[in-house]
Amino acid sequence: MKRQTHLLSVVLCTLLAAVVMTGCMSDKEIVYLQGADQVYAMPREIQQAFDLKIQPDDQLAISVASKDRELIEPFNNNTLIGGGNTTGYGSNTANVQSGVSYFRVDRQGEIQFPIFGTLKVAGMSTRELSEHIQKLLREGDGQQGSYIRDAVVNTKIMSFKVTILGDVRTPGTQTFTGERLTVLEAIGRAGDLNSSAKRDHVQVVREEDGKRVVYDIDLRDQASIFESKAYYLQQNDVVYVKPNKSVRVKGSTSYTLLSVSATLVSMVVSIVSLIIAINR
Repeated sequence: MKRQTHLLSVVLCTLLAAVVMTGCMSDKEIVYLQGADQVYAMPREIQQAFDLKIQPDDQLAISVASKDRELIEPFNNNTLIGGGNTTGYGSNTANVQSGVSYFRVDRQGEIQFPIFGTLKVAGMSTRELSEHIQKLLREGDGQQGSYIRDAVVNTKIMSFKVTILGDVRTPGTQTFTGERLTVLEAIGRAGDLNSSAKRDHVQVVREEDGKRVVYDIDLRDQASIFESKAYYLQQNDVVYVKPNKSVRVKGSTSYTLLSVSATLVSMVVSIVSLIIAINR
């Protein structure tokens, strides 16, 4: 009887050890931003800038506002921003007072803008382009004087899309509004990673200056995320999440270990049960 009790104790201890080992490994391999609570216990200045740079093939919405409706007619293609009835220059400016045209950036990084012709825009932020066009309208281009003295120009990238592939819940191409999108937000919009995904090798594929660059991010490491050049995503980025080797099993490597441990424990229990039955 004592021998049987001893064998049962061994089985229970083995099961407990397997569960403890699996729990520790699970935290290490799955938890995001490990160490961030210590590193960012005190606020730290953000180093990276998230201003999007205009690229070839971008679609730009450039709006020109003025109190004088006739002056903005050359810039109005009847696709208008705003639907309010105020007389100001904000987003609620009435349609009849704000005109917006959509411009495609060609392979040379240029657009054809009314009055001023070819403008080199690739590499500029939307703020820089708005300021440049506004200055041309207010002060002229050197060949002629001011065209619209009270011009207010706003530019928006209409083609800010990111593709998320691999071991996430809802892969696909998504279009975003605004110009600030982090890799964490993009993954969150894709429903987060599946439990079988590799969190230490998330790749961001990007085209820069005519070259293709791949950034590798470890979601478990706060430094790898926040200090990466790919933390703020750009238009046309591709985020790829690799599955781990245990993709056939529902769960990560830790869960695979748990399954194997459970199988071994089951075998031990069966053997012990057989021994008890024989002794009886």
